[in-house]
Amino acid sequence: MATNGSAAMNGKDAKDRSRSPRKELKKDPSKLTEEDLKDGFSAQEIFSSAITKSGYTYDDLICLPGHINFGVHDVNLTTRFSRKITLKTPIVSSPMDTVTESNMAIAMALEGGLGVIHTNLSIEAQANEVARVKKFKAGFIIDPVCVPPTMTLEELDQLKSKLGFTGFPVTENGQMGRPLLGLVTKRDTDFITDRKTRLSAIMTPLSQLVTEKEGIDLKQANETLQKSKKGKLPIITNTNLLVALVARTDIKKNVEFPNATKHPVNKELLVAAAIGTRPADRERVRALAAARVDAIIIDSSQGDSVFQHEMIKWIKKEFPEIQVVAGNVVTKQQAKHLIECGADALRVGMGIGSICTTQEVCACGRAQASAVYNVAKLANLYGVPILADGGISSPGHIVKALSLGAGAAMCGSLLAGTSETPGEYFYSEEGKRLKRYRGMGSIDAMKKGSDDRYFGTTSAIKVAQGVSGTVQDKGSIHRYIPYLTQGIRHGMQDIGAKSVSELQDMLQQGHLRFELRSAAAQREGGVHGLHSFERKLFDA
Repeated sequence: MATNGSAAMNGKDAKDRSRSPRKELKKDPSKLTEEDLKDGFSAQEIFSSAITKSGYTYDDLICLPGHINFGVHDVNLTTRFSRKITLKTPIVSSPMDTVTESNMAIAMALEGGLGVIHTNLSIEAQANEVARVKKFKAGFIIDPVCVPPTMTLEELDQLKSKLGFTGFPVTENGQMGRPLLGLVTKRDTDFITDRKTRLSAIMTPLSQLVTEKEGIDLKQANETLQKSKKGKLPIITNTNLLVALVARTDIKKNVEFPNATKHPVNKELLVAAAIGTRPADRERVRALAAARVDAIIIDSSQGDSVFQHEMIKWIKKEFPEIQVVAGNVVTKQQAKHLIECGADALRVGMGIGSICTTQEVCACGRAQASAVYNVAKLANLYGVPILADGGISSPGHIVKALSLGAGAAMCGSLLAGTSETPGEYFYSEEGKRLKRYRGMGSIDAMKKGSDDRYFGTTSAIKVAQGVSGTVQDKGSIHRYIPYLTQGIRHGMQDIGAKSVSELQDMLQQGHLRFELRSAAAQREGGVHGLHSFERKLFDA
């Protein structure tokens, strides 16, 4: 973090004025010009190497407020993820094995963002995760927990206490996609004293169930549930294979997501997936394409490599309809190389994630605000959006990323700990509800295969470029994303930008003004002067 930015600028004051003179305020207020009233600096001035040799992080900068003539509800967050994919929420979940699998990707797409399925999976498993997202329909449970008819009530009691719900479809072998035999609910199991009883003896059989055929829409399913006064509606094929379940409790919830990231024709949710740059990853791409993935993220810590160049060219030749996000990069030269290979978007950031130690271990990387601004400036000339990847720990950081030219922010730690992330919750000694979170450069993740993104697959010694840790429970994405987006809207309103495109026009025209913050200014801008305090992010 740069702590002497302001001092550096003051030290060059005379030289700066001779190069770009600033007029003193006139004595007559009626004759003040727009130039006289300018405060702060444009991004061009801040990041010009003639002014300072320092790299800046988000916390080093503050956006100066503008004029408000619209409500916060008028702010439009529509932005570009890639050349052909737009988002209504400028947030993308990172392809980390403790952040994004199908549950997170579904939730992110419903909220207007996008999820990127991580690559620490077998080819078949990753393709299946993509397929689950593509098959999803709001309100339909496509992976209900099924139980076999041979299960005892004692075993069911244990399952219910673990999962927290009481109704289960009974299939031939307890697997989804198998013939439906019946349904077991709380009313079937209450008052049965012998807990060794098997489900086949007490379940409601298929012949007595109200079901619907595959292909029914949510409105029709809702009408069927209302007429039948049942709690659950199995969706089956003509041969009685279970393909989905609709629950009354889910329909009661908000299943309409107006901002959802969907295909304009078939209305499927959009999803991305990560790959490496090994020859075997070409087979992974083929499997992902067969699963109808919409975007491929090439997952490398240093993206300007001959391996990635070849992979981009191959994907764009073989699967031109799939959007390719290349990276990671932090310089204009790196960006130019990948764009010329055919990249549809760039991922920007190196060594700045909360669990990343690349800069410390490898002495290579760049401060994130400097990286985002400089790469976005070059990419904008080609019409290629960038994703600001890493260093995001608040809605304010997302506002700054957008203000510096990013199309969206890619978030890992910010989303870690939500209920849609992979893994189970556990409790600390202090009673806090936690989930595990680790960098893809950590030894634990590298052992599962992520060392490819660090070009270490064949290395005898694995050098960690990340750490493992824990994060606190943040609740559901469906409560957390609205908090983040509302914070972004408030920030853009304060700046005076009604949309992301307007914000970035202000950036390019120099109307968006910034100041550098000293260490004291950063302390002043945070919580201070209290004996103790409680931070509550939102009220929902």
